[in-house]
Amino acid sequence: MPLLAAQHADELANARCRDPFAVLGVHAEADGVWLRVWRRGAIEVAVVARESRRTRYLLHQAGAPGLFEARIPRRKQAFAYELAVQIGGIDGEIIERDPYSFWPQLSDFDLGLLRSGHHLHLGKVLGAHAMTIDGCAGVRFAVWAPNAESVSVVGDWNDFDARWHPMRLRPDCGVWELFIPQAAIGMRYKYQIRGPGGEIRIKADPCALQAEVPPATASVISDPAAYTWGDAAWMQARAGAQPKKKPLAIYECHLGSWDRRAEPDCWPNYRELAPKLIAHLKNLGFTHLELLPLAQHPFEGSWGYQVSGQFAPNSRHGSPADLKWFIDQFHQAGLGVIIDYVPGHFPKDDFCLARFDGTPTYEYADPREGEHKTWGTCVFNFRRPEVRNFLLAAALHWLREFHIDGLRVDAVSSMLYRSYDRQPGEWVPNEQGGDANLEAVSFLQELTSTVHRDCPGVLTIAEESTAWAGVTAPTDMQGLGFDLKWNMGWMHDTLSYLALDPVMRSGSHNKATFHQWYAYDDAWVLPLSHDEVVHGKRSLIDKLPGDWWQRRAQLRQLLGYQIAVPGRKLLFQGGEFGVGREFAWDRRLDWAEADEPDRKGITAFLRAALALYRDQGALHEADDERGGFEWIDCENRAESLLAFLRRAPGKTEVLVACNFTPIPRHDYPLGVPRGGVWREVLNSDAPEFGGSGVLNPTVRTHEHSWGAFPAHVRVSLPPLGIAFFQPR
Repeated sequence: MPLLAAQHADELANARCRDPFAVLGVHAEADGVWLRVWRRGAIEVAVVARESRRTRYLLHQAGAPGLFEARIPRRKQAFAYELAVQIGGIDGEIIERDPYSFWPQLSDFDLGLLRSGHHLHLGKVLGAHAMTIDGCAGVRFAVWAPNAESVSVVGDWNDFDARWHPMRLRPDCGVWELFIPQAAIGMRYKYQIRGPGGEIRIKADPCALQAEVPPATASVISDPAAYTWGDAAWMQARAGAQPKKKPLAIYECHLGSWDRRAEPDCWPNYRELAPKLIAHLKNLGFTHLELLPLAQHPFEGSWGYQVSGQFAPNSRHGSPADLKWFIDQFHQAGLGVIIDYVPGHFPKDDFCLARFDGTPTYEYADPREGEHKTWGTCVFNFRRPEVRNFLLAAALHWLREFHIDGLRVDAVSSMLYRSYDRQPGEWVPNEQGGDANLEAVSFLQELTSTVHRDCPGVLTIAEESTAWAGVTAPTDMQGLGFDLKWNMGWMHDTLSYLALDPVMRSGSHNKATFHQWYAYDDAWVLPLSHDEVVHGKRSLIDKLPGDWWQRRAQLRQLLGYQIAVPGRKLLFQGGEFGVGREFAWDRRLDWAEADEPDRKGITAFLRAALALYRDQGALHEADDERGGFEWIDCENRAESLLAFLRRAPGKTEVLVACNFTPIPRHDYPLGVPRGGVWREVLNSDAPEFGGSGVLNPTVRTHEHSWGAFPAHVRVSLPPLGIAFFQPR
């Protein structure tokens, strides 16, 4: 190879070099080799042969500052070498390895799996990984940018100057890679990507394992040191468990507002939060914590639902190691952790995925497919194998690396329908002419089946707000394969029913009973979620009519009704004590209210109800079976009363009665499946909960039949209350 052509020197100097390894490093010719070095800040460079450190070759400056080259005669092939570099303003020389002396680092096998969409450990291949290669410590960078003209790594070690570290293209799959000895753990980095039209974009790493604290947007080279987990017993038990047969009471939480420091943009660390949250959940009796998205997101006001880093934890609260410690403490305390996972869309911020390589890389190209108008976000292209692989590998990364116990997949409806949030003519039909997004359906099926195969015991939960058939049906029966689905219908019907003045409830009685018409079409979570206490919808207690006593009574009744109805339980933060204000992402939860005597009664009732739920198999073991629920009285519209039985094989029945009016109903008959002695085990109107004391210290049982039941009891139903009974 002759002296470096001016064109190549110009490409290096202007960060346009598409194939740096064709120019830099060692290149053999007939009777010797050419060696070229591209080193920022160097004023003199010598090459030291590693087999004999006494052999040095002084390089000469070439066509651009920082570019050095020399012809080394009598060398017939490439050889191992180090650089002895003198930097302007620094005494002495620096001995280092040349990034362009290393061979390709990614195997054809790994790249083939990515190309086909089947690399389940993608986060260990792409991204930035500190490692030692050929005895040299450094960082291997790799990024998928298939349509880029050139890609450079920019970071703290090169002052984010794209000229100095152009990457090698692996053309068969569109991955760019480079091993950089000068990079180290804790340094920030990004990629400068020149698109096919010449436009330049500075992008964070899609597969970064760590990120800067916003509003900064750089990726961070993460420490690969293995975390020593202490949850082996939990993980072993989880793998062999049947989670749908166990009590599941979920506390939904937004970490940035559950606890927050007074100073602006100052968030508590995961290590500070864990002890407080664990004590709170254990005191109340929840079984799981569900966190609004933990993945990195630029704008906290999105609550985490506009993700910029699918593999990186939210850096506002600490490092990946801090989060692992957080989850480890929950497991050791006997509590599970579920996270919200967002594979449906991503923000348009220029530093992340949108038009990543200058073309629609991760998103659909057609805006009728690739844009959520209302949310102002991009839609992932589920037709592209590499994009599906990216999302699937990110989900598995959370389960493997962070021991997450469940994924609640956000906004599934937006993924399933091509017409979602679009008017006629604004969407593209599928190949069958319908509005189902068939490739999104197959992605969700692949996600759930892979999680169940590779991570036994992990729950998959869908937030799906339509009547799409088979969300929790097995994939081999053409279902989506989720374990559970949020019951948005129950939530909306129940809250709209209770928002009515009690005088008006008789005309909407079906809102309180309709859930049983579809209760066994899917397996359910009953959510009282963050979405219902924000954007002017008011807090749970403020949705309820009447004076302060009545509102507290009805909140206790709502929480008890959620416990009593078939389905797993989910309550958003603040609902446990009747918080007065709506959820606000930038404001600490009003914990002073939790200490008010009136509100303590709400918390005390919830604690008692959750204990009953956990202890009584009839309230959770047969949630998905028709035999687990039976109406006793569902037709008393005039008095707005409901009564039903909960059952499970081999467990004692639980009789539940609800009075949705402020008028006590004394000596009220309820059919029961057996005679003998019944007793009241919980009543939301008990004085210790702030109630009026309409209780049933004794339950009058009558052996003659009532309707379809062989016996009946006569009880006092509390005003705006709920009562639970069991046979002795």
